[in-house]
Amino acid sequence: MTNKATAGSQPGKRSPRPARPAVPPMPLMDKLDGVHRKMMLMLERLDSLVDHLEREGVDAQARSSAQAICDFFAKSAREHHAVEESQVFPPLIRKGDEETVHHVLRLQQDHGWLEEDWMELEPQLQAVAHGYSWYDLTALRYGAGVFSALYHEHIALEEAMVYPAARKLMSDETGSRDHRVADSGKA
Repeated sequence: MTNKATAGSQPGKRSPRPARPAVPPMPLMDKLDGVHRKMMLMLERLDSLVDHLEREGVDAQARSSAQAICDFFAKSAREHHAVEESQVFPPLIRKGDEETVHHVLRLQQDHGWLEEDWMELEPQLQAVAHGYSWYDLTALRYGAGVFSALYHEHIALEEAMVYPAARKLMSDETGSRDHRVADSGKA
């Protein structure tokens, strides 16, 4: 049976696709919001994993969940924090009002604490991911609770106070830049 998509072409060969205009990149703040949604899902998954370990112990489902949680928080969450530290927080500190600066400084402190919390959780989760049963369920439950509570507070502060300030600042800077470009074209 011939597939219409490959009819008349060699297996593994495609005809070139036509060139299209570049799609603008997703705005930074929208990307960061998307990571927050994934964080919340991963925190729910962490809580579910601890409950699952208590009921079932280390099984294939626990191993898979533990590995997904480790992969996300060791890579995506750290990258998210790095982007905030390098692209979102500095302009707010430079141009922000006193309250916004205070919130940003708190969020930066949270990043350090979240990293410390993660460094305590990760070895136990890696043990589960690799099928070992030497994890301490009580310590894992406590550590996951502390980690999750801080992340929930952190995300709430970012989304309620800091991200709106960052969006406004970025919008103001874009408007100012557009205005300067328009004015330079008049000269």
